[in-house]
Amino acid sequence: MNFGGYGVIMNIEKAIVALKYNGYSVMLFKTVEEAAKYLDSSINDESVGFGDSDTLLHMNMFQRLSSHNRVVDPAHCVLGKTFKDTALECLTTNIFLTSVNAMSETGELVNIDGTGNRIAGSLFGHQKVYFVVGTNKLTPTLEEAIWRARNIAAPRNAMRLGLRTPCAIKGDRCYNCSSPDRICNSIITYYKKMSGMDMEIVIINEELGF
Repeated sequence: MNFGGYGVIMNIEKAIVALKYNGYSVMLFKTVEEAAKYLDSSINDESVGFGDSDTLLHMNMFQRLSSHNRVVDPAHCVLGKTFKDTALECLTTNIFLTSVNAMSETGELVNIDGTGNRIAGSLFGHQKVYFVVGTNKLTPTLEEAIWRARNIAAPRNAMRLGLRTPCAIKGDRCYNCSSPDRICNSIITYYKKMSGMDMEIVIINEELGF
């Protein structure tokens, strides 16, 4: 099965309707800067945790939000704290920001995780979760979203991290390996918004992350 290069124009409006039907708040922005300004103005004087996200790094959200919030990010561990220490602290914040590996026109989100901190933080315990997503991650169906997460997002992320996995070395697809560097130990599908939690999807009409 190979869904690479879908050959169709993704329908962002269709996805937004489906996501709203599934309980999410949705905002669409043309540019990274517009989305970053929106998040910066919406989150103030809060404790904020980050899930591992190349998208958020690209947007400089840690720097933006840190000026008027208490921000915890595993990508910016403070002296004396390990990744695990920082990731655990992220689970206790009021606000949690992360991205997803794929999003379908039918309204589902898909994430792959190696350590579990990103998935765990997106599911429970926070007052609000923001998913910040570039339109390059949009697929027509859930099946294609799962394929994208495994065969595009995970290999590219493994390559970025310099890991010794078959997908990172060959750069083409998932090999369902048993490497100690494997980063796709769990995959989750968000069919609908989690009960009792405010969840907002910020869509940016640019290519961001993996």
